[in-house]
Parts: sequence; structure tokens; C-alpha cells
Amino acid sequence: MKTLHKAFVISATVMAMGAAALPAIAAEGPQHQYAATKFDPAKRQERMDLHATRMHETLKITPAQEGAWQAYLSALKANMPQRGQFDRAAFKEMSAPERMEKRIDMAKSRIVRMENNLAATKTLYAVLTPEQQKVFDEKAGRFGHRKHARMMRHHN
Repeated sequence: MKTLHKAFVISATVMAMGAAALPAIAAEGPQHQYAATKFDPAKRQERMDLHATRMHETLKITPAQEGAWQAYLSALKANMPQRGQFDRAAFKEMSAPERMEKRIDMAKSRIVRMENNLAATKTLYAVLTPEQQKVFDEKAGRFGHRKHARMMRHHN
């Protein structure tokens, strides 16, 4: 009986030590690697270029559609929010109504960018074949969606 108890204590200790090591192991996973570079403009551009290349291949963009594809990418790139335009120190010094006005201005700016992206998307969509449109419907606008859903499952 003592041997069984000792084996149980040892296995429980080993399992506890393994569980304690999991956060350290998980911290080195893809999520940690992304978090460490997500604000690096070069890495961000690299991820965007990779995504665009994959979409180009998945959609099987033809030479006749290439101009519309490049115009679409240019429009999306031009509508990206610029880092560093938000001054946190100045924001903290603002009064409550001023902060609310700033947030509303930022939201309006985001809506303008989204409307510009919509116009670019509609222009590209118009030159895609029905098969390409179906693929675009499945793939576009979901970038990061699965990752977000995965993160929400882990936090709940």
C-alpha cells in the first residue's frame, strides 16, 4: 500500500511540474512570436505581403485581372492606419469631453478607411469570375478571424 501511495505522490508531483512548465512552453509558441513582432512595421509588411501572395494564388488572378488586383492592394495599403499618430500622453491630459471627441474623430476616420476599402473591394470583385468571387467570399475579410475565435476560447 505504501508503494502505491508513493507512486501516486510521485506521479502527482511530476504532473504538477509539467503543468507548471506549460505556460513557459506556450509562451514560445506562434502566438508569442507574433506578439513579439506585431508592432514591427517590417514584420507586419512581411505578413501582409505573404497574405496577399496567398490570396493571389488562391484566387488564380489572371493577367487581365492583375491591374485590378494591384489597384486593390494599393488602396488597402493606403488606407492602413498609421502608427504613432496617437499621443497617449496628450490624451491623458485631455478633459473627459475632449477624450470623447477624440475617440469619435478616430472612429470617423476608421469608417472613412473602411468605406475606401469597400470601394476598392467592389472594384476588384467586379472583375472576378463567379468562381473567384466565391473563393473571395470565403477567404477575404476573415483574416485573423479564426485566430480571434481561438483566443476567445482560451480566455473563456
